Amino acid sequence: MNILMILTSHDTLGDTGEKTGFWLEEFAAPYYALKDAGAQITLASPKGGQPPLDPKSDSEDAQTEATKRFKSDKGAQAALASTVTLSSVGSDGFDAVFYPGGHGPMWDLATDADSIRLIESFAANDLPIGAVCHAPAIFKDTKLGNKPLVAGKKVTGFSNSEEEAVGLTDVVPFLLEDMLKANGGVYLRGEDWASFVTTDGKLVTGQNPASSAEAAKALLALL
Repeated sequence: MNILMILTSHDTLGDTGEKTGFWLEEFAAPYYALKDAGAQITLASPKGGQPPLDPKSDSEDAQTEATKRFKSDKGAQAALASTVTLSSVGSDGFDAVFYPGGHGPMWDLATDADSIRLIESFAANDLPIGAVCHAPAIFKDTKLGNKPLVAGKKVTGFSNSEEEAVGLTDVVPFLLEDMLKANGGVYLRGEDWASFVTTDGKLVTGQNPASSAEAAKALLALL
């Protein structure tokens, strides 16, 4: 099975002067869950090359088994350093697509025309789409027919209370929970920081970093 994994290229946290990007655990845990299940993984990002890593996700207290494995995996590091540009990728030949989170996607993937094109193509072909934490930002402008893609579907993503807890409510371009509800999504959530994943048809969403491995497993269950 061939799985496309799409990461952010955005590295600036609003106008705070701080850096952001993708969250290491949300890439590493799904990457290994999919790889260990035998998937061939293609990594892509809007700008191609090395996606920016959120420095907070590289701190000592954010490390997990998956991030430690990544740190000693030269092959995975090389693959991540050479992501293909999103504009060069189509949905043909892929069985599913997965988006790791981090705050970066809120700024670029939420409105990226190539990402929107790909998601709508996967959805039109009834292929699994997975997104974890802030990555459900990708559903901001995606449509299925003339309605938002998430309309009437059970979805989750980083909650307003979790955003409040990290002090970024007024920094992010929009609140993920509010956007999913505004697009007609049936927003569900678990406890803050605890793993919580929803599957509705071929759509898999995870609430936060703790949900990343389980979200990848839910995606695999659809294949």
